[in-house]
Parts: sequence; C-alpha cells; structure tokens
Amino acid sequence: MSTAREQPIFSTRAHVFQIDPATKRNWIPAGKHALTVSYFYDATRNVYRIISIGGAKAIINSTVTPNMTFTKTSQKFGQWADSRANTVYGLGFASEQHLTQFAEKFQEVKEAARLAREKSQDGGELTSPALGLASHQVPPSPLVSANGPGEEKLFRSQSADAPGPTERERLKKMLSEGSVGEVQWEAEFFALQDSNNKLAGALREANAAAAQWRQQLEAQRAEAERLRQRVAELEAQAASEVTPASEKEGPGQGQSLEQLEALVQTKDQEIQTLKSQTGGPREALEAAEREETQQKVQDLETRNAELEHQLRATERSLEEARAERERARAEVGRAAQLLDVRLFELSELREGLARLAEAAP
Repeated sequence: MSTAREQPIFSTRAHVFQIDPATKRNWIPAGKHALTVSYFYDATRNVYRIISIGGAKAIINSTVTPNMTFTKTSQKFGQWADSRANTVYGLGFASEQHLTQFAEKFQEVKEAARLAREKSQDGGELTSPALGLASHQVPPSPLVSANGPGEEKLFRSQSADAPGPTERERLKKMLSEGSVGEVQWEAEFFALQDSNNKLAGALREANAAAAQWRQQLEAQRAEAERLRQRVAELEAQAASEVTPASEKEGPGQGQSLEQLEALVQTKDQEIQTLKSQTGGPREALEAAEREETQQKVQDLETRNAELEHQLRATERSLEEARAERERARAEVGRAAQLLDVRLFELSELREGLARLAEAAP
C-alpha cells in the first residue's frame, strides 16, 4: 500500500479490534499495544480512508462511504462496519474526548465523501477536499483497553450498507441492548463479590485481634490478682509482728494488778528496745516493698482499664463489620436476582429472534 499521493488529515492512538467472523460477537485484538489510526485523503481520486499500520501490514484499510455509521458503544469504545472488507472494526480510546474527536472527524469525512459522490455523478470537477480543516496530530497517550475482547458485547452496527426489515432491526437492537445490560450486571455482581471478600477478610482480622486482646486481658487480670494476694500477705505479716509479745506470756494467777501493769511496761520497754535495735531496717524494707507492690497493682489496674476500653472498641468495630457484611450479602442477593431477571429476558429475546428468523422467507 502506497500513501505517497495521500495526505493525513487526522491521527490518534487507540487499541484496534476486529469482530470475530465466526461468532459475530467477540472482539479479536489486533495487538497488545495501542496503534496509530489516521484519516487519509486522496486528492487524485477524491477518496477518504481510515488506515492503521501494525508492523509491516495494514490492520485497518477502510474506505469511508456515505452509508457508513460510526457507533459509540461505551464512553471509550466505538465501532463501524465496512461492507467492502466484510468486517467490523472497533477502537478503544484512552478517554472519552479522544473518542468524540474521532467520531466528529468520521462524520465530517462521511459528509465529504457524500458530496464527492454527488458531484462525481453530476459530472462536476472537484478541486479541493470537502474538509476545510488543517491536518493535525493528536498526541499519543497511555491507554487502557476500553471495552476490550474480554467483554463479550454483541455487534451493534448501524451501517446502512445492507438494511434489513424494520422488525428484525428492532429485535436485533433489543437483543444487543440486553446483552450489554447483562455484561454490566455481571460486572456489578463481581464488584460486589470482591467487596464481600474484603469485608470478610477485615472481619477475620478483627476477630483475631479481639481474641489476642482477650488473652492479654486475662493475663493482666491474673497478674493483678496475684499481686493483691501478695499485698494481703504482707499486711497480715506486718500486723502479726506488731502484736506485743506479752500477750503470748500470760502472768501468773497470784499476781496483782500493779504487778501486771509493771510487767506490761517492762515488756513494752523491751519491745521498743528490740525494735530500735533490730526491727528498724526490716520494717523499712517491707514498707518499701509494699509501696512498690501497690504501685504495680495501680499500674496493672490502669492497664486493665485501657485493655477493656480497647476490647469494647474492637467489639463495636466487629459488630459494624458484621452489619456491613450482611448489607453486602443483601446487595449481592439483589444483584443476583436482577441478573437472573435480565438473563431470563435475554433468553426470551433470543427465542423471539430465532422464531422471527425461521418465519422470515
């Protein structure tokens, strides 16, 4: 193919697809990357063509005729039928703006081709293209395949090259719209399933964290109880040591009250002397130990209160996650029901189309 006598009037970047000739439903990609798609004008023959080169061969070589129609099937995907090449071309653009520019240029070129055909039939001589636009190049941009081959959208060509009966065209349109709706519902269903899986993972993580916090709380409670028992033992031991030794050594039955009082005073003095000699350092040590133990108990009680607060917060989060999961399940159920209804309607439309095709002469 030579384009020496042709000049590009518009260029853009898009993923190129062709309809599967066997099924007329699935798209076959022309390559893994976006290609340059250009409008060319042949001044000698007054012909407009859409050309896209992939490697060493022409992926698209479509002459624009007045009967062609470019159809937007989504925000970033469009298609047109070429009866001469007996195929349907599809283009996936990077943005809706690129698709709109290509569609507007297609309409302009189609109008120019119509005027050229009318003038050639009238015997007039054309000296300039019908398009009064300067050639420009749309800068390439990174693309993500729009309406790619993974989506089994029905072929919805509005080409007027081979018009059929009105009723058959209406049924074809209804069937195509039903298939598009089915794909959309399937996408929403899979999105809800993904959301449900994420919520289930978050719920499992929350359950594991709550179990770990419960174990830590039980351990802290056991440690606090042990420290309380230790404090009680130390207090009882201190109280028993303060008890006068005179209570263990009862006076004789014949002693008088004065003798008993003198004996008690003597014993008290001895106790005070012994305390001053030997009991001081020990009591100070025990008092320090009691204070340290009490401080530990207070710290543990504070920690227990914090853990209980965290546990309550985790339980609330767990309940919220469970409620969200139930809502997601309800949404999935509703989406599944709507999908069943759409599939049933699609089945009825297909049966109606089959009966119409059988009844057609």
